Formats: sequence, C-alpha cells, structure tokens
Amino acid sequence: MISTLVIGASSNPEQYSHMAIVRLMAAGHPVEAIGRTPFQLGSTQVTDEKRNFPAIHTVTLYLNRERQKDYEQYILALAPHRIIFNPGAENPDFLQLARSKGIDAIEACTLVMLSAGTY
Repeated sequence: MISTLVIGASSNPEQYSHMAIVRLMAAGHPVEAIGRTPFQLGSTQVTDEKRNFPAIHTVTLYLNRERQKDYEQYILALAPHRIIFNPGAENPDFLQLARSKGIDAIEACTLVMLSAGTY
C-alpha cells in the first residue's frame, strides 16, 4: 500500500480532497492529511500542522499555486517518491523543482488514478 499525505484536506464531503481521503482509505492506503483546521475523518486525524510524517510515498496536493508556496520546502524535506498536482493545483515551477530533486511529480487526479487502478 502507498502511504499518502493529502495537503489541502477539507471536512466538506463535497470537496475533492475529502473524497480522496475517503477513497484512499477504502483502497487500504495509509493516509495522513493536513488542512486548515483539525478534524477526524474515519481513521485519519487531519492536522493543521506541518508534521514530520515518516515514510510518505506520495503527496497529493489540493492547494492552489499561491498557497503551495508555504509548503514547498516542507514537502521537499519529506522526500516523497511522488507528488500529484490535482486539477486546480497545477504549478509548473514547483513541479520542475520537485523533478530536479528526483521526485516523480505529475499533473493528475488522485480520484481518477484510484478509479483507473493507476494509483
């Protein structure tokens, strides 16, 4: 299973970040999440802090380009294998920076990847 950090988590069930957490957990992937405010979603405790989560394979972003600036160095320090820039989170500069650090950075949709079996 692929350990995943969702950044931009929402407690609103209609938001894609919320749906992604639910679907990732249903698929058996360990999930950590950071949002604006702390809340519990199933077995995932969403925090509002940049914690040093161990062994994160994938970071999936649900923040716009401007809001990502506060997280770029944090994400790079986690040294994930992959970063997914979901629709609305496209950021060519950060994508290229991540790739230059050896991270598989892609523009994709976590929900579509889960549905297609390509996650």
